[in-house]
Amino acid sequence: MIHPLSDCKNTTIPESTNIWQYCVVLPGAIIGEHCNICSHCFIENDVKIGNNVTVKCGVQIWDGIELEDNVLVGANVTFTNDMYPRSKNKDWKLLRTKVCKGATIGAGSVILPGVIIGEKAFVAAGSVVTKDVPAGELWMGSPASFCRKVDF
Repeated sequence: MIHPLSDCKNTTIPESTNIWQYCVVLPGAIIGEHCNICSHCFIENDVKIGNNVTVKCGVQIWDGIELEDNVLVGANVTFTNDMYPRSKNKDWKLLRTKVCKGATIGAGSVILPGVIIGEKAFVAAGSVVTKDVPAGELWMGSPASFCRKVDF
């Protein structure tokens, strides 16, 4: 389902995926089956989103971001793809970010570019992720750091 108030330029969205109102999806993005992209999201071209992914309201997914299967991205999570952004910089470097299978990113978190969030990892709400988060770990804070192992 693509809501009529979204601006979806992508013609390959599976029927089982929902794109809600006020979303912009550029034509090059790859989005899997049974996803739920909530309102007010922006998805750029060089983006890969797996199956069964939920992206809550107010998230921008820039070029170079990959969300594997069963990922949950909380409301107003901020992804970045350039470590040193400057206006009109033609020499900027895209740093790719990967969120692995089953990981959760809590609402309001900031994910710096070039990190990997491991399988079934959990980033607590409001955290600032500056380095890789290993699989199966809960990280929280600013900057985010290890809290404990998770088994849920």
